[in-house]
Amino acid sequence: MIGPQKCIHEPASFPESVRHLPLLITNDDGIESDGLTSLVRALHERGHPIFVLAPASEQSATGMKLTLQSNMSFVERDDISKDIALDGGPALRMFSLDGSPCDCVIVALERAIRSIAPELKPMLCISGINRGPNLSVDVLHSGTVSAAREASLYGMPSIAVSLATYDHDDFSDSITAISKVIDACSTGMPRELPNLLRPHGTKTLPVGNSIEETIRSAFHNGDILLNINVPATWNGNYSTVQLGARWYRSATDSINSEGTGVAFEVGAATIDEEDIPGTDCNAVNQGDVSITPLGSWPSNHPLGASDETMRNAAIGDSEGLPNWL
Repeated sequence: MIGPQKCIHEPASFPESVRHLPLLITNDDGIESDGLTSLVRALHERGHPIFVLAPASEQSATGMKLTLQSNMSFVERDDISKDIALDGGPALRMFSLDGSPCDCVIVALERAIRSIAPELKPMLCISGINRGPNLSVDVLHSGTVSAAREASLYGMPSIAVSLATYDHDDFSDSITAISKVIDACSTGMPRELPNLLRPHGTKTLPVGNSIEETIRSAFHNGDILLNINVPATWNGNYSTVQLGARWYRSATDSINSEGTGVAFEVGAATIDEEDIPGTDCNAVNQGDVSITPLGSWPSNHPLGASDETMRNAAIGDSEGLPNWL
C-alpha cells in the first residue's frame, strides 16, 4: 500500500496568474443546499465562469440512477444566482432539474449548456460540497461521486468533494481544499478537452512521456476522477490516498405496523472502519483532507485504468496533492 504524502496548508491565496477554468457544478443535496451555494459563491468570487445544474430536491445515495422516458422540470434559479453574482463578474447561470445528479450532468452536457449558455464551455465538473462523508464503499452509492463519474464518462475532468461530517455545516475548509485542487488542475489543463462527449470513443487514449503525464492525460480524458473528503476538524494536511475499508453494521430495521404490515428501513446502526494507512478513512480520521483517484470505468472496460495506473495515481507530491497534477 502506498503511503500518503502530506503538507500543512497555508491560508488560501490565489495569484492572478491562475487560470480561472469555466466550471460545471452539481451535487446530490439539491440546488438550495448550503454546500452548493457556498461553493458557487466562493468560486464565482475567484473569477470562475460557472454553469450550475443541480437536483431540485435532495437526491442523496441515488448512485448513478437515471430518470428514463419521463419529463423532468427544468427551471432557472435566478432567485439564487442574483444573490451570488457579482456586478461585472464572470458568467453565472443556475438551474434545477427534477431528476437525479446523473440526470443533471447528462442534461447539462448533452443539451442545456450549448442551448442556453453557449458562451459557457466548462472544462471541469465539481460535484458538491456534499454534507457527510463519501469514503470507501460510499463511492458506489453516493449521488455526489456518481455525478462526477457521469461527467467523466462524458469526457470531462471531474472532482467530487464532501465535508466528511454531520456535526457542523461550516464549508470554509472544504472551499479552501477544493480551490487548491482546482488551481492545481488549471496549470496543466489543455485549452480544449480531448474527448468531450466521447466522439472518438476508445480511440482517444491517455498519452505521455512519463507515468505522471499519462495519468494526467487520463484525468483530462475523463478516465480518472478525484474524490475529496474534508474532515470535521482539518489539521491542515492534504493526503493523496487509496480507498479504505468501511463496514456498515445492522444496516436494516423492520417495523410491523397493523395498518401497513411489515416495513423495512435501511440505515446502519454502526459503522466500522479499518485503520489502514494510506487510505481515505485513515487520512480523514487523522484530520487530513483525503484526495482519492478513482477509475471512471469498470476495470475490464477498454478504457478502464489498470491496477498499476491507480496505484501510481495515488502518489502525492510534496504538497500532498496527486503528483501528476
